[in-house]
Amino acid sequence: MIEIIIMLLVAYLLGSIPSGVLVAKHFNKDLHQEGSGNTGTTNTFRVLGVKAGVLVLCMDLLKGTLATLQPIVFHVQGINPLIIGLGAILGHTFSVFDHFRGGKAVATSAGMLLAYNPSYFLIACCLFIFFIYVSSMVSFSSIVSSPLLVIISLFTTIGF
Repeated sequence: MIEIIIMLLVAYLLGSIPSGVLVAKHFNKDLHQEGSGNTGTTNTFRVLGVKAGVLVLCMDLLKGTLATLQPIVFHVQGINPLIIGLGAILGHTFSVFDHFRGGKAVATSAGMLLAYNPSYFLIACCLFIFFIYVSSMVSFSSIVSSPLLVIISLFTTIGF
């Protein structure tokens, strides 16, 4: 039980690392004061550009992936890795390092999915990109892609 609590705490702290805030500081910007005011990947793309956005995307994906892989890496039985991954999502959304503010955790959630099932991650990415192309709206794309992935997962058994 103590291992699970430690992994949840580590996942929360990983998720709490404010990637967008850290990258924005390099550009002498405050994401809280620019764009949507959100510190996540989308606002970073909008305010700081593609290179900074891709960096924050990768950092946020990594937070979700590393958190979710903990039970596998440390051979802890009896806990679903997704439960630990939720710790990173909570940390990203309510960062202890950023006055309990954060992003919407779309990229961190995608990182969790990447660790748990890379095939579904690829499907989610394809859905997301398709809806970005159709709507040009990141929020719409993530909102529509998520339930579609759940529906697809109910009728398939894809995995590595």
